[in-house]
Amino acid sequence: MTAWEMVAVATAGLAAGSINAVVGSGTLVTFPVLLAVGLPPVTATISNSLGLVPGNLTGAIGYRRELRGQRGLLLRLFPASVLGALTGAFLLLHLPAAAFEAIVPGLVALAVVLVAVQPLLQRWLARRRAAASDTEPAVQVVGRGRLAALFAGAYATGTYGGYFAASQGVLQIGIFGLLLREPLQRLNAIKNVLTLGVNAVAALTYVLVATDRIDWTAAALVAGGSVVGGYVGSTLGRRLPAPVLRSAIVVLGLVALGVLLTR
Repeated sequence: MTAWEMVAVATAGLAAGSINAVVGSGTLVTFPVLLAVGLPPVTATISNSLGLVPGNLTGAIGYRRELRGQRGLLLRLFPASVLGALTGAFLLLHLPAAAFEAIVPGLVALAVVLVAVQPLLQRWLARRRAAASDTEPAVQVVGRGRLAALFAGAYATGTYGGYFAASQGVLQIGIFGLLLREPLQRLNAIKNVLTLGVNAVAALTYVLVATDRIDWTAAALVAGGSVVGGYVGSTLGRRLPAPVLRSAIVVLGLVALGVLLTR
């Protein structure tokens, strides 16, 4: 990488760390940049997952106030996310690279759509909670059926995140928002912790069994940027205009899709 390419990768890591802490989908910033500097798609995905872990950590720490009272739920969902991450990492490492290159444009397109429709989903969830508040008890009780659905959702999104990280946070908020009567900021705190677990387990798997497929320079640059970005996003990112941030993510996702389809 040239010096300017290294700056671009580190800057993308900073932006991705901030975006992941606030809404998720930071991979739609780093992934096209890693492709643009010449990394193959699988190497870009593995290096990106490794580099984003420090940002996931600072983002989760920044949301620690919103995590109060959620320890029991997280202890139940975290193993499902970890198991999903291992499943996704296994698929990434064992499916042919050609299969990944064929699948990933569809995943990027899905991620772009999810980011674009997130405001509609959030408004729908808000209306649902407002309607439920008049008929449901103030203290939330998670029954066995709902807990099983949450476990399945954590596993499914963990598998998706272990295979390709883009917009796993959007999926998590969507699924958990349907099953839990929690404010969006508390849902976002849950998302940050589970995403940290998914990316950390997937990254550890890659380090142990796929060291030769990691671009350590790219991973280190993304990590350096994301650790700062996670802190910035968790403390200041909620003040950014959401439409501007969302539009930038969608544009970058379309850039990634264009790069993948023209390789």
